[in-house]
Amino acid sequence: MLQPRKMKYDKAGPKVAENLKKRHFDAYYCSTREEAVAKVMELIDEGDSVSWGGTATVDELGIKDLLRQRGQKLIDRDAVPAEERADTMRQGLLADTFLTSSNAITESGELYNIDGNGNRVAAMIFGPKSVIVVAGMNKVVSDMDEAYARVRHYTSPQVVQRFPNAKTPCNVTGMCADCKGEDSCCCYMVETRLCRPAGKIKVVLIGEDLGL
Repeated sequence: MLQPRKMKYDKAGPKVAENLKKRHFDAYYCSTREEAVAKVMELIDEGDSVSWGGTATVDELGIKDLLRQRGQKLIDRDAVPAEERADTMRQGLLADTFLTSSNAITESGELYNIDGNGNRVAAMIFGPKSVIVVAGMNKVVSDMDEAYARVRHYTSPQVVQRFPNAKTPCNVTGMCADCKGEDSCCCYMVETRLCRPAGKIKVVLIGEDLGL
């Protein structure tokens, strides 16, 4: 990472965390991925059942493997046959702890997410006792207008590339066409302005570029 960008992240990150706290999120700024992984593992009680949504950030950090090594009780959608995946994802909404990232986080401390199936945003809204959002500082944007633009025109076209059989314009061109196809990953758009109950959502901001 370019040093000026890293310096910017380390200066801005704690301020974004403070703004998240004002909106009743628990929030932490970790300068490195190693610090972030340690914080996430600390936030998960060893007796908790744990599930997750689709999240490149959590995958990059290797948190799932660490949980498996620890013997954590997992509701693991990645470990079941395709025909059982949807039911396992539903069970994940009742996990003690749900791991995810956020498509965008505003400087003022709001979360913005777009979801295809809706399970990830559903977990943020209601269900799991605790939700841990792990996000690189590259996800931080100035406001909701920038959040929407970032996700529709940058994030979503990349997400779809992970599903080569998805019949969407962005899977062909790499650019958003505001499609209405059944395979669209832009079905549910959720702005999380405040966290209720307070502290249910924990946001771990990381001073690195992570995820999509």
